[in-house]
Amino acid sequence: MLIAFTSDYGHADEFVGVCKAVMLGLAPDARVVDLGHDVPPHDVRAGALLLVRAVQYLPEDCIVLAVVDPGVGTERRLIGVEVAGGVMLGPDNGLLAPAVAMAGGAQRVISLDDPEYHLPAPGPTFAGRDVLSPAAGHLAAGVDLGDLGTAVDPATLVPGLVSLPEVRDDGTIVGEVWWVDRFGNAQLNVDPGELQVAGCSLGSRVEVRVRDAAGGEQIRVARWVTTYAEAKPSELVMLVDSYGLLALCLDRASASDELGLRAGSGVTLVPEGAGGSAGAGGSAGAGGAGGTAEDPSGVETPVELSRRGDQ
Repeated sequence: MLIAFTSDYGHADEFVGVCKAVMLGLAPDARVVDLGHDVPPHDVRAGALLLVRAVQYLPEDCIVLAVVDPGVGTERRLIGVEVAGGVMLGPDNGLLAPAVAMAGGAQRVISLDDPEYHLPAPGPTFAGRDVLSPAAGHLAAGVDLGDLGTAVDPATLVPGLVSLPEVRDDGTIVGEVWWVDRFGNAQLNVDPGELQVAGCSLGSRVEVRVRDAAGGEQIRVARWVTTYAEAKPSELVMLVDSYGLLALCLDRASASDELGLRAGSGVTLVPEGAGGSAGAGGSAGAGGAGGTAEDPSGVETPVELSRRGDQ
């Protein structure tokens, strides 16, 4: 049995290793694969997006254990969600919701509230070790999910909220950065089809308006390419990334550092001829200020996702 484990624990402390030891102590034949433990501390949205990117590639009958739990020790529930192809374990704070949606929805939900399947705990602040890891281990050893606690109505679960882009009447697309990878590529919450509807295609130049933390705005031009290597030195480009979304990139350099981008940064895309675009004549390296692009970071909509192969 495979257990896929992700958290915001990092690797400086013993937390990840101890959780794995608890799982393997209950299910010695299980295998644990790390999806990632560098989710920013307490960032439920970042953890949810990591799961969405990863779960579509996990094998059937996999147990997913996710721990990003700023409400640890409170009355929030710890849950197990049965989906087509496996079980997902984690706090009921929206962390699991987008991945559950991608898997086709919840078939059964259990509150992990039976202490018989918990570790004795001196305090309530390490539920990943004391409740969630034992649940993963017991499931891997053959215990039925229903034995771990009380059935829950799936309609009562905390929804996962992620921002979706706003396509305005003038053709501009107001979006945001969903994720910055370790290479500095900034994945946007914008599907390439939305730019295609605006008349853009490979080779098109698109005005990019980026909001900074102080509320200012810089304006750049990005060329739509297929690969990083197509970018000229210091040229900002835009491509469809490995998850099917648009990303802002530089070749062998960090677009995030260049533009001051982080997860949640507001980005407005202005196709040529739309929304007062300066057009393709702008320099890919030119900076500027002004404009009226709005910060979309407060716009949140329940996520609607499709599984790999359904897109």
